[in-house]
Amino acid sequence: MNETHYQARYWHMLDDGRMQCDLCPRDCKLHDSQRGACFVRMREGSQMILTTYGRSSGFCIDPIEKKPLNHFYPGSSVLSFGTAGCNLACKFCQNWDISKSRDLDRLMNQASPQAIAMAAEHHQCRSVAFTYNDPVIFAEYAMDVADACHARGIKTVAVTAGYMHDIPRRDFYAKIDAANVDLKAFTEEFYYRLTGSQLQPVLDTLRYLRHETDVWFEITTLLIPGQNDSDEELAAMCQWIKKELGTGVPLHFSAFHPDYKMPDIPATPPATLIRAREIGMQAGLQYVYTGNVHNQQGDTTFCPECKTSLIVRDWYQIKQYRLTENGFCPDCNARIAGHFDRMAGDFGRKRIPIVIGAYA
Repeated sequence: MNETHYQARYWHMLDDGRMQCDLCPRDCKLHDSQRGACFVRMREGSQMILTTYGRSSGFCIDPIEKKPLNHFYPGSSVLSFGTAGCNLACKFCQNWDISKSRDLDRLMNQASPQAIAMAAEHHQCRSVAFTYNDPVIFAEYAMDVADACHARGIKTVAVTAGYMHDIPRRDFYAKIDAANVDLKAFTEEFYYRLTGSQLQPVLDTLRYLRHETDVWFEITTLLIPGQNDSDEELAAMCQWIKKELGTGVPLHFSAFHPDYKMPDIPATPPATLIRAREIGMQAGLQYVYTGNVHNQQGDTTFCPECKTSLIVRDWYQIKQYRLTENGFCPDCNARIAGHFDRMAGDFGRKRIPIVIGAYA
């Protein structure tokens, strides 16, 4: 089959002759040759086509902490890639050149699932990450890549906004080992005004991951000055996480930088991230981090019981790693939530672009 005309799943026909996409809550209703809001799922006659199957916007080997995942084999390397398009319309998107791209032919590199898995194995990557744009919109491609990776003992990671319907959610996360979910704010008003989506489906995804899967997941919230960074909203979000997901889910507060359609909003001050971290810890969350700023305290994993530092990071470089083989604190024997090796990986802060074609 022509990979650019891959028959996608998750749709049904309507009585009026239109085709409804059932992948995400946008529920796009399409006439023939019309694309959904994500731009990459298109009706072609009586079929739904995924136009980006087998093509990527580029491949790079990153530290796993960059996803960010601090509790999923720290220090290991991850082969990262994305496609194009997105099912959200975030005005603050920091990968807008990829997620909003419609120039598919110019952006895409050919890459079969097997070639990606072979490349990850060759470069000794512990995992492959679907990232840069949301893997929800290329779910079928991501799931096929996941199968190829798992056949070679390689883990899979989804970096996602979590905006999808229940049936594809179940199919997708059955293939995923770890995820970082963007919880962009904690009000419906923010989601509607700045992302063109809704909060509730994201909360549903987080509950699903916690209570119905074994997927390891962490949460990231990009703090935008004056938009989602009030003490009240942050406290409400942290209390919800504690109640609905538990205290052991890592939460990352990340700094906003002016970009895309919000160039006039100032960058997030480091003090805002420090304050947000304090709010999370006061709420009882055990692992709260800061991101996109240099803050060793906010990068470090502490034991939730005896408060000793266990994994000290400087940006993405691990400076100290004090965990037992099974992920326990060596001082008080408290279990640290996550997936850990006896020794941390040593990939460091490198970022290595690679070409997949050699592994086809």
